[in-house]
Amino acid sequence: MDALSGLLGSPKARGAFLLKSVFNPPWGLRVEDRAPLSLVTLLHGSAWVLREGAEPVKLAAGDVAVLRGPEPYTLVDDPATPPGVTVAPEQRCNTTDGEDVTETMSLGVRTWGEPHRTGSTVMLSGTYQAPNEVGRRLLASLPALLVQPASAARTPLIGMLAAEMEEEDIGQEVFLDRLLDLLLINVVRSWLMEPGTGAPLWFRAQSDPVVGRALGLMHERPSEPWTVASLASSVGVSRAKLARHFTELVGEPPMSYLTGWRLTLASDLLRDPDLSVANIADQVGYSGPFALSAAFKRERGVSPQEYRRGRRPAAETLATGSDGRTVVLRR
Repeated sequence: MDALSGLLGSPKARGAFLLKSVFNPPWGLRVEDRAPLSLVTLLHGSAWVLREGAEPVKLAAGDVAVLRGPEPYTLVDDPATPPGVTVAPEQRCNTTDGEDVTETMSLGVRTWGEPHRTGSTVMLSGTYQAPNEVGRRLLASLPALLVQPASAARTPLIGMLAAEMEEEDIGQEVFLDRLLDLLLINVVRSWLMEPGTGAPLWFRAQSDPVVGRALGLMHERPSEPWTVASLASSVGVSRAKLARHFTELVGEPPMSYLTGWRLTLASDLLRDPDLSVANIADQVGYSGPFALSAAFKRERGVSPQEYRRGRRPAAETLATGSDGRTVVLRR
């Protein structure tokens, strides 16, 4: 498994919140649902994305926006339009006067807003409900707002998602979840492959003949008892050269990166209730469940069992540093 496949294998929506919204101008929607990740695309019309401390970004029909939470953001028809509705946790919608309009503005199957008329904005949104549905490494790799223009999308996924959302059928929740995952993967892959887009250091380092091979070994065989010396021997360079070159290109030492990758895999494997912590530890290169639990709690702030139950550190958030890298902050 290469590093990109490992990253893009993490989105696994479970009962994602999917909605088609219809708005007639002027309109404004403040999103404060604290979701870890949301996708927004327009079938018709245009919209502006407003985020605190950032310039407004305009979305046209066919553009796909990926918004990383849990920070709030606003969607409006014009930057000067105040939001009239706020989306709270659990996708409850309230007006500025406090009126709950979640049900009263329902327009049918997964459709919400105002009756459609000429000039209406029609928007699809998909929201991941929990951080472990997306994967920590993917979340940490993404900018706060990522927009794929319609000219670069060239995918039938949006049309498939729009059509499927208008129906109710057996097994549909799983089908919609997978469509949302594929749309996210398509956007992220295009972003990573585009030069000069700010892709993470480890991704750009894959093309290096030495560091790229070392990364490949870690991703393909995480259960190996790797050391800097054994990795260096496998790629045919000295220990010192690998350590120095890896840190320069990736931004962290080889063993630090390996720990992060192993715990990312462990996080994904913990979604499977049939796998014991001991079995997971063996698969990701730890000597036993206690070693994995200690490393997991040190890096994640919760034990594997707590993570499996959906608990997250209450004060943990993602932020973008001055160097453009995304970091995890804890109080």
